[in-house]
Amino acid sequence: MNLLTPEFGLLIWTLLAFLVVFFVLGKFAWPAIMKGLKDREAGIADSLSTAERVKAEMAQLKSENEILLVKAREERALLLKEARETKDKIINEAKEAAKVEANKIILDAQFAINAQKMAAITEVKNQVGKLVIEVSEKVLRRELGNKEAQEAHIMGMVEEVKLN
Repeated sequence: MNLLTPEFGLLIWTLLAFLVVFFVLGKFAWPAIMKGLKDREAGIADSLSTAERVKAEMAQLKSENEILLVKAREERALLLKEARETKDKIINEAKEAAKVEANKIILDAQFAINAQKMAAITEVKNQVGKLVIEVSEKVLRRELGNKEAQEAHIMGMVEEVKLN
């Protein structure tokens, strides 16, 4: 039963040992423990504020990214529109150039046809004129075979020239 009721000397030595340990811990360990706890608390508070700041920055970056995405889509749409307009313009210019070239070719062909037509008409007139002269010559030789008919014909022509 000695264990349950300690003697007075043991109590004093235990109390004295407890007070020495309490004093040493209070003097050296307790400030270090408190400092460690305060540092840990400050670190956690800094981490929380950093996390909040990072969260705010992420939200801002997300909104900026959305704005950039919208601008990029608008710019892409504008570029596509300009490309379509340029394509249509080039096609229309090519069509106009083709029409002008076709009209020029048609006009050149018409001038060539008219020139050939006029050359053919002139050639036909020349041939007709030659034929008329040949036929007239043959007819006049036959009709004016004698001298009296020739003189009568010449006189008729002279009279005709005088009247005109």
